[in-house]
Amino acid sequence: MKENKIKIAVNGGVGFGAKLNAKQLITLAKYLGEEEELELTVFQQLYIEVEEYQLEETVKELEGVGLKCYPVGNFVKSLRTCNFCKGAVEEGMPTAKKLNNLIAGKPVPFTLRVAYTGCPIACGEPLINDIGVIKKKNTFELYLGGKAKGIDAKTGLLFRENLSEKELLESVQKVISLYEKNGKKREAFSKFLDRYGIDNLKEQIVIE
Repeated sequence: MKENKIKIAVNGGVGFGAKLNAKQLITLAKYLGEEEELELTVFQQLYIEVEEYQLEETVKELEGVGLKCYPVGNFVKSLRTCNFCKGAVEEGMPTAKKLNNLIAGKPVPFTLRVAYTGCPIACGEPLINDIGVIKKKNTFELYLGGKAKGIDAKTGLLFRENLSEKELLESVQKVISLYEKNGKKREAFSKFLDRYGIDNLKEQIVIE
């Protein structure tokens, strides 16, 4: 009887660049056949396939060597980040980790891309992702509706600025929650935003 395989996304989590150590690579290699290839995505993730009955055990082993595992499909992707070249504290790595832990893997109508960058240079490309965050000194700017591909590619709109960390985390969670509840099946976030209206979104998202 043929076993079902499940695809999972793996990366090293939020840190200084998209890096993996030797132990992590050796652990990943255990789940690849000699002719299999490891797929690297634009989301700073690696895709591997595992037997369904091995899923829980596999995730436990991968997380045991410091890797992060996420579902593949219509979920919030793990946070795409810059390299934090000015340092973890100055560029807000702790905030990025909190944000990733709060939202990555949540089910949504269509794959949702969230990007974070620690300074206005914006190496993490927040303006061309569905949701983008830019840290400016001690506050954050939140952008919505960016789109990197297609003839209708566009930069995101400034949704809120001068946000504290608490306000940022709360705002992003509420945006995703409204998209989850009101987005149509397989409706991309940029199309949802055009239909729903950014002003309507602002009215419904009250920061406590």
